[in-house]
Amino acid sequence: MTDFRPLAQSAEAAMRDVFDPTPLQRNDHLSERYHADIWLKREDLSPVRSYKLRGAFNAMRKVLENSPNSTQFVCASAGNHAQGVAFMCRHFGVKGVIFMPVTTPQQKIGKTEKFGGDAVSIRLTGDYFDDTLSAAQAYCAEINGHFLSPFDDEDVIEGQASVGVEIEKQLDHMPDRIIMPVGGGGLSSGVCSYLGDRTTFTLVEPEGGACLAAALHAGKPTRLDHIDNFADGAAVAQIGAKTFARLAHIDPSTMLAIDEDRLCTTMLEMLNVEGIVLEPAGALAVDALKDLAQDIRGKTVVCVTSGGNFDFERLPEVKERAQRYSGVKKYFILRMPQRPGALRDFLNILGPEDDIARFEYLKKSARNFGSVLIGIETNRPENFEHIQTKLEAAGFDYRDITNDEVLAEFLI
Repeated sequence: MTDFRPLAQSAEAAMRDVFDPTPLQRNDHLSERYHADIWLKREDLSPVRSYKLRGAFNAMRKVLENSPNSTQFVCASAGNHAQGVAFMCRHFGVKGVIFMPVTTPQQKIGKTEKFGGDAVSIRLTGDYFDDTLSAAQAYCAEINGHFLSPFDDEDVIEGQASVGVEIEKQLDHMPDRIIMPVGGGGLSSGVCSYLGDRTTFTLVEPEGGACLAAALHAGKPTRLDHIDNFADGAAVAQIGAKTFARLAHIDPSTMLAIDEDRLCTTMLEMLNVEGIVLEPAGALAVDALKDLAQDIRGKTVVCVTSGGNFDFERLPEVKERAQRYSGVKKYFILRMPQRPGALRDFLNILGPEDDIARFEYLKKSARNFGSVLIGIETNRPENFEHIQTKLEAAGFDYRDITNDEVLAEFLI
């Protein structure tokens, strides 16, 4: 088998003609909290704000070295891979066609156009990514182009392994642990293959897209029936065949699956405390520190912040999910008597730290009662115990729907 380390080192060296290494920064805030030496490998500070640039560069470099007349590249992506490919098409002076779902936010389309300029064209096809992927592959075969996989390609894996090459150069000693997110497996398989058993790895997936864990339990890549796209940079339905071959030795018990709502608390903390903008997938490694607190005391830990392409139009959703996870925001369906003073009686139940975030009549369930959707924010979770006790004492009929997925989806 070809020695992987020289290939990754060669890829990293070639990148220096295009972009600088991303910083490896010690984070005092996290180090103090976890009584450890915490470093962030800031892939969110690459030219396209994610590590995907690396794999796109190396794959295109290899193709052009072997076939100098290859000038047409094709990919399917709604996010970071598209931006990396676009950037590299312009760098290499080749044409790229990027297929994106019709539902792709305009912000992502605009950034891809900006990075690619005249070198790329974008085709919006399909409501779901599988449809987009099929269209891209069919078009690629039709024009005899080169399809650039986002992760399941040995050249892409080599490119992503350059993250490990840089960590090795930037830190004066090998860290005790490296924490990385897993989506399709390009980053994790590359870095794990490069650094081998010289450190401990913790691989992290979003709960709604834990495709590596599913593959490890099944012994082969397995397609998830459903994924939660919130952490879209890591929410992949099936791990790649080539990446899984490099990760099949991982002990499933060493992996972590992160609740997407909890992830939002870390995104807000990094933004508000450190001024670091991370997309959901980019915050996975930092969030994992909460589960590893006892294991990492006194240790040197590197968290790979894999991306920072965050659309601030999503910030209200992130705040909402963080508040609900932290227990400081709840939603109730309240049956309110249709009599003078009923609303005042309810308002008197609220304390000085409680605030009404939403108040909406849904319907009249009977002549003397009305159903109300009410959202309440407070400073401390225990305040809701007092609110609910007072509601019951006052005879108000209510139902907490905060964690009712069906009702919350339609009403909240």
